[in-house]
Amino acid sequence: MLKKRRETENGNSFGSSGASYTENSYVPVPGSNPGSSDEKTIIGDQISIEGSILGKENLLIEGSMKGKIELEEHQVIVGSKGQVEAEIHAKDVTISGRMTGNIQALGKVEITRDAEFNGEVKASRISVEDGAYIKAVIELERREEKKKAPSAGKPELQVASSGSSQEPIALSGGADKGK
Repeated sequence: MLKKRRETENGNSFGSSGASYTENSYVPVPGSNPGSSDEKTIIGDQISIEGSILGKENLLIEGSMKGKIELEEHQVIVGSKGQVEAEIHAKDVTISGRMTGNIQALGKVEITRDAEFNGEVKASRISVEDGAYIKAVIELERREEKKKAPSAGKPELQVASSGSSQEPIALSGGADKGK
């Protein structure tokens, strides 16, 4: 995992999850909870990644990323310094930096006023702040609703047939408008 580090007095580095890092190893510190939902991986502004990212925690990108990101049940955030050219599959996506590519979100896509976005969005909800640059094809998925009973104020359209080869006639409960 890529996390911001802080040095301790004895030279060990610790990430935000409380895990100890050495040159080639990752050792969890007892009492830390690596699976918590508020934990996130940070790709810093001096990091550039090309390839695929798969994971089970939130991701904040302040550096550059080119490729594919799959975090189906988590959030992807392109920070204000982030530059992303990717296909993203995530629960929620927030864009504050530059992004070119496609987003498929199960939840919400949020494009902030500082964002520049070019691509396609397929999501349940979208939010675009005033001032954001966006050039996109957007498809919002509808939630399936149960069929509602017709309202009492509107007459129901009924079709009658006389049994002959004539066309069906549409009947309505309203008054004739042509007279």
